[in-house]
Amino acid sequence: MKKLPLGMQGFREIKEDGYLYIDKTKYVYNILNEAKYYFLSRPRRFGKSLLLDTIAEVLGGDRELFSGLFIYDSDYSFEKHPVLRLDMSNIANETPEILKNELLLELRKRANDEGFDLDVESPSALFKNLIEALNKKYKKRVVVLIDEYDKPILDRLSNIEVAETNRDVMRGFYGILKSMDPYLRLTFITGITKFTKTSVFSGLNNLRDITLTKKYANICGISADDLGTHFSEHIEHLSNLDLFSEYASVHDEILSWYDGYSWDGETRVINPFSLLSFFIEERFSSFWYASGTPKFLLDLIKIRPRGYAGLSTLEIGEWELDTFDVRRMEVEPMLFQTGYLTVRDIRYNPPPATYLLEIPNYEVRQAFNLHVLAEFTESGGTSAASAYRRISESLKSADLRSMLITMRTLFSSIPYQLHIKSEYYYHSIFYAIMTLLGFDIDAEVSASGGRIDAVLELDDKVYIMEFKYEECPADATAQDKQMIFEKALCDGIKQINDRGYAKKYEGSEKTIYKAAFAFLGRDDIEMRIDG
Repeated sequence: MKKLPLGMQGFREIKEDGYLYIDKTKYVYNILNEAKYYFLSRPRRFGKSLLLDTIAEVLGGDRELFSGLFIYDSDYSFEKHPVLRLDMSNIANETPEILKNELLLELRKRANDEGFDLDVESPSALFKNLIEALNKKYKKRVVVLIDEYDKPILDRLSNIEVAETNRDVMRGFYGILKSMDPYLRLTFITGITKFTKTSVFSGLNNLRDITLTKKYANICGISADDLGTHFSEHIEHLSNLDLFSEYASVHDEILSWYDGYSWDGETRVINPFSLLSFFIEERFSSFWYASGTPKFLLDLIKIRPRGYAGLSTLEIGEWELDTFDVRRMEVEPMLFQTGYLTVRDIRYNPPPATYLLEIPNYEVRQAFNLHVLAEFTESGGTSAASAYRRISESLKSADLRSMLITMRTLFSSIPYQLHIKSEYYYHSIFYAIMTLLGFDIDAEVSASGGRIDAVLELDDKVYIMEFKYEECPADATAQDKQMIFEKALCDGIKQINDRGYAKKYEGSEKTIYKAAFAFLGRDDIEMRIDG
């Protein structure tokens, strides 16, 4: 079995030291022959850095390094070019001043390594001068590769003013590339998010964005075919271990856990970090998720829980995927760009395209919902696990009163400072709990009379759920609260009945339960069943 390059980002080391490398050089060949300025967005730990290093090595001119790969046998000339590569994840960015100083230090180091004496105090000017000096020294056009371009902005989203100023610094920095066109052979920029071009790349409006281009859908990640071709020995080894004896097919279980990412609605790829970690650790776990979740994303969900509650039926316009900015952050495109949603299908008619998004796989579904629940509540892992079991038993036995007692405990653990007076807030937590239990729950389900808040289907039961949140005066008496509850619960059941939410399930031979939940606060929850 070949060694697995977990965490490795250097193409030369992988190739020369005999690690497994899945050939992506066909994409590199196309990139070098089709355009000059590129942008690619992919989630973290998806191979962006290795891709850039592969491009750098191709343009380094060492043809023999690529023996056995697509580009070696192609007509590419392997002409050597100077390469200027910048990894923004290594640049400190706590303040705009620190960001500027760190950029200057990094560029001066590159200049000194080349023997240049470039005495300027502006990062943009130094960047420009360095490109010109490299072109003059080597008499070849320069290759600029920028990794994690958005890191200085994303790291500071908890402080919008700093994030905006960092964005302005980077906009000026990247903006000089357009004026450098005569000196450049290739510019390739990668990142996680797709900031609007006017906010970060206003001066660099000639970037070709290949993020959603079908031709490059497999440029990062590992396909199911690759899994069978390159990992068959690893799969066979694991299949013989007692730990995996319960699985009918380790291959299929791998796909269930880690496959499912797509950027064109057709090509599906596996997260490489999770897959390699699985083979090395010899166990299923949420490896990619555990490697780090953006805090800004969880903070955004707290502010706008509605976007999280409707994930299972999400449709989004093409233009909405490209409108992210510091002061205009929406949950759905951010979930997509950061890897928690992926493209299930694309509808091209009528234009512009509409994207149907879904959670990619079991790893993300379980781990992400658990993290969301942990962020919204303070119940702790042990208490949560116990709550999951009790709720599961309650639903299976149709004892929703018992489930209500458990739900009150979970909701009461929501910190006061996180409490949001919104039906969707409670809807989101309920959705997370049910999903973590492994139930097939759908949020905002379309019906002839409108949208059902949630539908939960078991083998022999269907729960149709409506959520109501009502404001309750601080000085309300117990009798006042009861009256508010009574009205909210009656309204919930009436809505289910009046709008015919149960009709689409009447022929399923399953027992139908209509349940209304009313929330007045963290642990002020009541429920009524009609069914």
